[in-house]
Amino acid sequence: VLQSSSSLKASYEDWLLTYGLSVSPFHMRWQTALFNRQFYNWGRWKPRFLYLWFSMGMVFGIVAMFGSVILLGKTLMQTLTQMLTEAPKAQNDRMLQVVVSVLSSGLHLRACFVLLSCPREQVPGVNLPVSQLTYFFSAILISGVIHEVGHGVAAIREQVRFNGFGIFIFIVYPGAFVDLFTTHLQLISPVQQLRIFCAGVWHNFVLGVASFMVLFLLPAILFPFYYTGAGALVTEVTEDSPADGPRGLFVGDIVTSVQDCPIYSVEDWNSCLGDISQKSQIGYCINAATLQQLSFPARVYRRLDGTVECCSNNSLTDICFSYSNNLDSHLYACLPARKVIEASKVCRTNMDCQKDFVPSFCVTPSLENQTRLIRVKHPPHIDMLFVGHPMHLQYTVSLSSFVPRHNFLSIDLPVVIETFCKYLISLSGALAVINAVPCFALDGQWILNSFLEATLSSLIIEKQNRELVGFLILLAGSTLLAANVALGLWMVTAR
Repeated sequence: VLQSSSSLKASYEDWLLTYGLSVSPFHMRWQTALFNRQFYNWGRWKPRFLYLWFSMGMVFGIVAMFGSVILLGKTLMQTLTQMLTEAPKAQNDRMLQVVVSVLSSGLHLRACFVLLSCPREQVPGVNLPVSQLTYFFSAILISGVIHEVGHGVAAIREQVRFNGFGIFIFIVYPGAFVDLFTTHLQLISPVQQLRIFCAGVWHNFVLGVASFMVLFLLPAILFPFYYTGAGALVTEVTEDSPADGPRGLFVGDIVTSVQDCPIYSVEDWNSCLGDISQKSQIGYCINAATLQQLSFPARVYRRLDGTVECCSNNSLTDICFSYSNNLDSHLYACLPARKVIEASKVCRTNMDCQKDFVPSFCVTPSLENQTRLIRVKHPPHIDMLFVGHPMHLQYTVSLSSFVPRHNFLSIDLPVVIETFCKYLISLSGALAVINAVPCFALDGQWILNSFLEATLSSLIIEKQNRELVGFLILLAGSTLLAANVALGLWMVTAR
């Protein structure tokens, strides 16, 4: 039995070695030489252009190395300030959340570091919606591949032997790596090394800029098939949500206004709902005769939060409204919401409703704190009346700024392109920033060492002294990054 098990283990290891596979706890890696010819073709294409291209990358990498230290230092101070603040604004603050997966071996650059600047409510790996995971992991993989392609092509351009390319999965996070001949790396000049080590962050930066340009020009790119500026197209409504139902929103509807706020795009939708949640509830003009006709006697009582209710809890159409007259500033009436709102002018005070000497009042919905009565126009359908927190409406309804010109076109395609571009911008830019940090096992370590060799060799003659300076800087950079990671994770888990 033991001999059979040993034979099976040897066969399994030979099979893994044959296909370039490596499996260990929490980590799986695949390396191949299948793409070597393509890498060599890229590395030998227009040598002069590649020299200028990677020289620009070298300048960018050096600037990014110093800039990343400033950014992480600033982020650390902001995080500490937020921790010490008694009432932090958790809903609006944007923090840097770091998700790290590392694989390093000698001088081979094999690391995938992801920095995502995102609202606290949507942190990948913590509470990112399942529907977004495909975008997230695809963007990580593509950003990692583009990063390593930069290293590989730059190395071939500098006459460094290229052994192979591979991808890996660390826990659940995908990444990529290139295998370079270490001896060749050590023999070339520090400036040549800089062009290789900076190529990864440079390619990530370019990928982020390219994704931003696609996102910015998307209306022009999709113009023959989709038009914009007509409103926000409903692409999904959460089932059984307050926005769902026969008087709610439907997929394919075009929202043109929320309250008195016009809607031309998704950005307008988000902005209008944000304003509604921050401002007090608006009122609606109603003349005295109509008010007397529509209202009916009801018992008035106060809720636990101090607001007033005057309608039956079983009513699905009536809402308690408050208003004031010349004698009493605290009057309440239970009114049918739709009849009050339709064809009514919005108001803040009774003065906004005075017209043609007809006695009128500004009646305001008396709702619980943070709850709003919101009118959403989506012609030709009847207006939707939503009662709840504005952010609930934002979370339960998905929209797009792009309206298809033909029925056979997908309403989801522009949303998919938009979302993927946003993830590429965030994750590819994050990969550039984090890898530029002068920290052990990151690109920043090799960038710093080569930079010191290129600039301090004439000032600090002893190599040991230059290495000591580099070690101290790397120690400080590693501590700074570790502090950001620890505090970032604490902010996510503790709140």
